Amino acid sequence: MIRFRMDVPGELEAKMDEVITHYPVKRSAVLPLLHLVQQHFRHINDAAVTWVANKLGLEPIQVLEVVTFYPGFRQSAPGKYHIRVCRTLSCAMAGSYELMESLCKTANIDRSHVDHHHPIAVSPDGKYSIEFAECLASCGTGPVCMVEDDFHEAVAPEKAAELLGKYQ
Repeated sequence: MIRFRMDVPGELEAKMDEVITHYPVKRSAVLPLLHLVQQHFRHINDAAVTWVANKLGLEPIQVLEVVTFYPGFRQSAPGKYHIRVCRTLSCAMAGSYELMESLCKTANIDRSHVDHHHPIAVSPDGKYSIEFAECLASCGTGPVCMVEDDFHEAVAPEKAAELLGKYQ
């Protein structure tokens, strides 16, 4: 069996220990712990899956099932600035696919290798990463996208360079 090692800062582990106390059964804390891991490390790799499983007394596959089920969890490292572009119907009709193309062209991102299991594409310099998202909950103001936690509405594809210019 392959063992993965992950160095978790004491402050993060203390926060996790505190979160676990909020649940009557340790395994119920898997989602909050995964959120804390992703918040700190920006993604959840195999070492993190194994670490969380050990922390909660679970098998790694039980944690991996959760990670792969929820599209909000990233299994690969994003760029410094992570972009999510809404692709649901109203945003698609408003130009989200064109926005995605324009953002990729501006950031020099090649999305030809992305698939359901690896949805994130990263620019060669590691500055930007991008993925499609399902419904960012602003159907009347599409196309919408998020850069990190910043929400942007009615982003015209021709404004991609201006938008990315805000994230240097």
